[in-house]
Amino acid sequence: MEHFSLLDLSPICEGGDAAEALAGTVALAQVAEAAGYHRYWLAEHHNMDGIASAATAVLIGHVAAVTGRMRIGAGGIMLPNHAPLMVAEQFGTLATLFPGRIDLGLGRAPGTDMATARALRRHLVPEDGFVADVQELLAYLGPPREGGVRAIPGEGTGVPVWILGSSLYGAQLAAHLGLPYAFASHFAPDMLEQALAIYRAGFQPSEALERPHVMIAVGACIADSDEEAAFLRSSQQLAFARLRTGRPGKLPRPVADVGVEIPASVLAQVNQALAVSAVGAPETARAQLQAMIARHRPDEIMLTGMIHDPAARLRSAQLAAEILAGL
Repeated sequence: MEHFSLLDLSPICEGGDAAEALAGTVALAQVAEAAGYHRYWLAEHHNMDGIASAATAVLIGHVAAVTGRMRIGAGGIMLPNHAPLMVAEQFGTLATLFPGRIDLGLGRAPGTDMATARALRRHLVPEDGFVADVQELLAYLGPPREGGVRAIPGEGTGVPVWILGSSLYGAQLAAHLGLPYAFASHFAPDMLEQALAIYRAGFQPSEALERPHVMIAVGACIADSDEEAAFLRSSQQLAFARLRTGRPGKLPRPVADVGVEIPASVLAQVNQALAVSAVGAPETARAQLQAMIARHRPDEIMLTGMIHDPAARLRSAQLAAEILAGL
C-alpha cells in the first residue's frame, strides 16, 4: 500500500450549523496534513441538511489554501450535475493556483434527489451521457488544441482524474480509460471484490497510468477503547438509518444503545452497508485494517468517519494515521 488519505463530507452536526462544519473541515485537514495523510478529498452532495460540502470546488480551494503539502480533491464531483467545461475550468483554476496538489474524482450518480438534479443542471436527458462527459472533460484538461472550445484555465494542467464507483460500471470504465479507480466500500461494499477483479483484469494502460491503481474507502472510528469507539460510531449508524428510511438530517448525537433507536431489521442493513470499517481501540482497528489490506491489496486506503464530537473526530484521524503509518 502506497498511501493513506481522508474523505470528508463536512458533516453538519445536531446542535451546530454549516459555519461550524466548515471550520471543522479546516481543522481536520490541518491535523491530517500534520499526521501524514496523502490526500484530503471532499464530496459533492446537495439539498442535505447534514452535509456542508455542496460547493465542492470552492471548499477544495479553501482547504488547499490552509494546507501546504497534501493533495486536495473531489471524492467526488457528480458529473451528471455539471457541464464538463465548467468542471474543467473550476479544477483547472484550482490546479493553476495550487500546482501539483489537486485531484478530480468523478461519480456517475447525481448525489441527490431528482428534483435537485434538475435544479442543478436544468435540462436532464434520458440517455446516460457519463462516458461522453468524462471523455470531453479529459480533453479539456489535456494538451492545448487548435480550434474548438477550450478550458482556460484548464487545458494542459493534466489534473489527475479518478473514476469513483460502488458497482461494476465504474470499474469497467476506469479500466477501459486507463484511469485510477476508487471504490465506495465505506457505504456499498457488496461488489467490492468483483469490481476490483474486473478493473485489474481489464485495465488498459494509458498516458495517465501504466498499471492499475486502486483505492478503497474505509469507515473509521477509532478511540481509546472499543466501548468509546462504538459509542461515537452510533452517530453514523443513526444518520445512515434515517437516510435509509427517508428521514435524513443533521449528524445525530451518539447514543449509548443504538439498538434501542434503530429497528433490528434496519440496523442489520446499516451494519452491512458499513461493514468495511475499522472501529475500536487502536489495537482492534489495527487488526481490522491489516485484514482489509491483506484481502483487497489496495494501492491506497481512504478513511472516512462521521463523528459528532469535533475533538473525537480529530483524535480518530490521528490514531488512524499512527496505525497506517506503521503497517
